[in-house]
Amino acid sequence: MTAREAVLERARRALGDRPEVPAAVSVAPAPVDDPVGLFCERVSDYRATVHRCSEDEIAARVRELGAGRLAVPGDLPESWRPEGVVVDDALSARALDEVDGTLTACELAIAETGTIVLRSGGAAQGRRALTLVPDLHVCVVAERQVLSSVPEAIAALEEAARDGDPLTLVSGPSATSDIELSRVEGVHGPRTLHVIVSG
Repeated sequence: MTAREAVLERARRALGDRPEVPAAVSVAPAPVDDPVGLFCERVSDYRATVHRCSEDEIAARVRELGAGRLAVPGDLPESWRPEGVVVDDALSARALDEVDGTLTACELAIAETGTIVLRSGGAAQGRRALTLVPDLHVCVVAERQVLSSVPEAIAALEEAARDGDPLTLVSGPSATSDIELSRVEGVHGPRTLHVIVSG
């Protein structure tokens, strides 16, 4: 017997009495009674500020934030825009850095994780730079866009993935920790996130 055969034989003997691995079982997520309420709770846990209002109150709510000069996607509804917004018609990174924040919609939101999904080029969402460069992001989430679970959201995003559209999943303001676990906010995106839930 060669050395190789001896090693393989020892491996076969060692693995011979291993327990049988059961087949994978798919577990459906538990139903959520109030996905919008759960989403608001979870996104608040991530240090985002949540505001609830009707759709026709969005512009007034944004004004109350005192956010200053906001950049918006060109297709953002007029009724959402407070005075003095800057339309993003391919603003440079420097110009985006000079505005006070951005106001956009989202593709959908996930209740169980408190996550907002942005689709680059999606309706009233603009391009990725618009939601990553400014230090403040005000994001409007319609109640009908809040899905209960991650699997439900992944299924809903199938078309976007097939089209190759970049997706950004946001769970609170941008934050990271250094090697000493000191939390630093705003390194990879907005330092401040306001979520306006409308319905």
